[in-house]
Amino acid sequence: MKILTILPLLCAAACELSGGSLYAAVPCTSVIGCTEWVTLSGGPARSLIYRTYSLDTPNPAITRALIVIHGTGRDADNYFRTALAATFLAGGLENTAVIVPRIASSASSCRDDLAPNEVSWSCTGDSWRSGGAAISNPQLTSFDFADEVLRKLANRETFPNLKSIVIAGHSAGGQYVDRYAMANTLHETLGVPVTYIVSNPSSYAYLDYTRPNPDAREFRPFGDGRNCTTFNKWPYGLENRTGGYTAKQSDEQLRKQLASRPVTYLLGEIDILPLGGFDSSCPAMAQGATRLARGQAFGKYVNQKFGAHHATTIVPLCGHNARCMFTAEIALPLLFPKQ
Repeated sequence: MKILTILPLLCAAACELSGGSLYAAVPCTSVIGCTEWVTLSGGPARSLIYRTYSLDTPNPAITRALIVIHGTGRDADNYFRTALAATFLAGGLENTAVIVPRIASSASSCRDDLAPNEVSWSCTGDSWRSGGAAISNPQLTSFDFADEVLRKLANRETFPNLKSIVIAGHSAGGQYVDRYAMANTLHETLGVPVTYIVSNPSSYAYLDYTRPNPDAREFRPFGDGRNCTTFNKWPYGLENRTGGYTAKQSDEQLRKQLASRPVTYLLGEIDILPLGGFDSSCPAMAQGATRLARGQAFGKYVNQKFGAHHATTIVPLCGHNARCMFTAEIALPLLFPKQ
């Protein structure tokens, strides 16, 4: 794609002409130089995003925003490339603000190199995937990061013509988006419609004690709770939310929020192998044998039991691969809805 090679040069020239700020008409499409810091909780805490347009420079050309949450590898640079490829295929580079947050961690299980004041998010337990508190800043949660990005996008002085926001995540990012769709408190008050794309996560947050039977035709009280004592504990269920973003909300509030919000489960037709960080723990296996089965079951579950109107879309010939999923022809209308 030659356009993706040429655009960074154009961006650099435009930035120079505009005195160092990103020129509104030219998307920034390189992983080098297309980043900015998002200040959290008034600073100095901050986290990094990759983006095609600055979130602080007025830009009336932007009519939609796509936020993509990376997987367990926290490779936001690669996900930015994938999001750019999808945006190019959809013909949306000129009117779409593409944002990929880097949810980094210096924990021993992750070991990312952090800049001064960059927040270190948790990698285990109630982690960044589920709105858990940061290691370096316990008053912050990973969902606060998404909240701040949304507030910047919804600022009419910066993006006066923004009409829609899509938040999409793949694998561990899909876990993040599943739980953020349920828990965030901005959705109804933001002033811009938000939709959520949950793609190929290893687990979901169930809303009660039932789980699917093997063919997902029925949802029954889980029968092996004695041996699998964590099957309904957060982030697999709603029990034991002792900290983090969701602890301040009731079970009923979380149920109502998830059921009322527009969510699509974007699932790979051949994401049926225990690869790519597949969660084989007992609480995850209680949700289904494969990622595909788990996604199909959960979409059916929230619609049948809680009156949601969530959609499930199967991407043909895709396994556990974000590039395949997000650049598929069937996925583009979901990531870039008509306006």
